Amino acid sequence: MTKTVVIFHSGYGHTQRVAQFVAEGADAQLITIDADGNITDAEWAALDAADAIIMGSPTYMGMASWQFKKFADASSKKWYTSAWKDKVAGGFTCSSQPSGDKLSTLQYFITLAMQQGMIWVGQPAMNDGTINRIGSNSGVMAQVGPTSPAEDIPQGDLDTAKAYGARVAQVAAKLRG
Repeated sequence: MTKTVVIFHSGYGHTQRVAQFVAEGADAQLITIDADGNITDAEWAALDAADAIIMGSPTYMGMASWQFKKFADASSKKWYTSAWKDKVAGGFTCSSQPSGDKLSTLQYFITLAMQQGMIWVGQPAMNDGTINRIGSNSGVMAQVGPTSPAEDIPQGDLDTAKAYGARVAQVAAKLRG
């Protein structure tokens, strides 16, 4: 059986809600990057033991949160030892605007995964008005208004997150053989 971990930072709860749906679809462990950009040694070990790592962050000012970037910088120790080489990777983000420059955040995750020698899984679902309504093939993009609570994230975005989590886990299982 493969092990998938969803690691994310959430500033106001929106990205956490998306992460929960990704994790549900992947049957994954959730790891929260804290407000200071840290995770525990046990959580680093869980990432090392995972077959797939799905990364998430809100998009703030056109990029991942500084807390996620701190985690990414700390992952350079994993790069140095090739600890995450050949793991499956994926990503998701949420912003308050329809574009919100979410693609920049997903591209940041893709670059991080490539630097780590990971295998990126895209989002193949066609935009049907509900699933993948924002039309991202790079990963999951969710959107909810700037003053809306996390509970207002459209169900289609959450369904997309769940389906994407399942896809990443399925790819990891296929590659593990």
